[in-house]
Amino acid sequence: MRSGTGCTLIRNGQLVDGNGTPPIPDAALLIEEGRIAYAGPIAGLAAAGHPRDREPDQTIDARGGTILPGLVEAHFHPTYFNVAALEDLDIKYPVEYVTLLAACNAKLALECGYTSARSGGSLFNIDFWLKKAIEEDQMPGPRLAASGREICGAGGLMDWNPDFRKIGMEGLVLIVNGPHEARQAVRKLVKDGVEWVKTYPTGDAASPDINDHHTLCMTFEEMAAVVSTAHNHGLKVTGHCRATEGIKNALRAGYDAIEHGTFMDDEAMDLLLERDVPCVPALYFEYASIVRGPEFGLPPRVIDGHKETLEGGAESARRILKAGGRLGMGGDYGFAWNPHGDYARELTFFVRHVGFTPLETLRCATRNGAEILGRGHELGTLEPGKLADVLIVDGDVVADISVLEDRRRFIAVLQGGIVKAGQLARTLGN
Repeated sequence: MRSGTGCTLIRNGQLVDGNGTPPIPDAALLIEEGRIAYAGPIAGLAAAGHPRDREPDQTIDARGGTILPGLVEAHFHPTYFNVAALEDLDIKYPVEYVTLLAACNAKLALECGYTSARSGGSLFNIDFWLKKAIEEDQMPGPRLAASGREICGAGGLMDWNPDFRKIGMEGLVLIVNGPHEARQAVRKLVKDGVEWVKTYPTGDAASPDINDHHTLCMTFEEMAAVVSTAHNHGLKVTGHCRATEGIKNALRAGYDAIEHGTFMDDEAMDLLLERDVPCVPALYFEYASIVRGPEFGLPPRVIDGHKETLEGGAESARRILKAGGRLGMGGDYGFAWNPHGDYARELTFFVRHVGFTPLETLRCATRNGAEILGRGHELGTLEPGKLADVLIVDGDVVADISVLEDRRRFIAVLQGGIVKAGQLARTLGN
């Protein structure tokens, strides 16, 4: 992905650097050759060796609003589109159409201020090629860490097509029976070129009769085989973990991240903190399932399961934050009741319902997200030397984080110092 050239000055706004520190009023952000050269009070620009009287190639007025790092969607499913039932994931559309939908979702994510994302699992191998197209500037979208098809034990949550259908599930998930098949599955993903291996150690409220949120869908031996094979090839491993024992199995097996981390006891918490493993709770999906699920026909038993999951997940998230663990923001958008484009509702939910402060939430959605991607050294905070992925918002995001839900208030979304979306992009014709 190309970076900007020349010098851009962003001024007249408060600066939120992504580290969780208080905003800097009347700030300036100086970008040179696509990287941040200065971030701080505008009065300190000259003292830092950047004369205020030098004319930048471009000046962007933040209009008294907020200058913050581009957001990171840490559990992104660009290949999901208005999924109304689990079965829609593998039999609703052909790969050609899913690819087009994924491209549209990637563009939408960037327009929503998300300059980076980590795939949480992909239909077919679309996310790998989506990443390539974005990096080669063939299409707009967030910088993407790609996952591929997911891995689940036979009879587990993602193994829903009965044998009599004879249609398989090769476009969605690799079904494994035992450690040998788990290693085979990872090797297929190695050849696909993915960075993250997504697995299903546990069930979910979506399957209350067979694989609910307290069941296990993989054995520890299968999970350990996934990790050893993936790590041998330089890949990272994550997993859909709700049940307590599934979380502990994942942490003991050496997982690099945990999705959801719903029901964590003290032992699970100690394991998580000891290895500093990040967790992406994805709580707004549960809330949306409860509030909007009935209009899409979700049964009462499923709704009840989501209520339990939401309560458990919120409590685990609060405990992780209080204990100094790392949390990322995002998750499972692409369902009919939780559509793409609503990504920032997760942030509002964490402030208004879970009890995080806006600055804590923004740190999770920027710095922590970049670290989960494995790119914390170059993304996620507004600091000299980092890539200039920046979101400029007409409004005080710290006072009202829900401002981020309204992309009409985005003055500009920059990647590598280039304006890619927002009001300024439309003015420039980008």
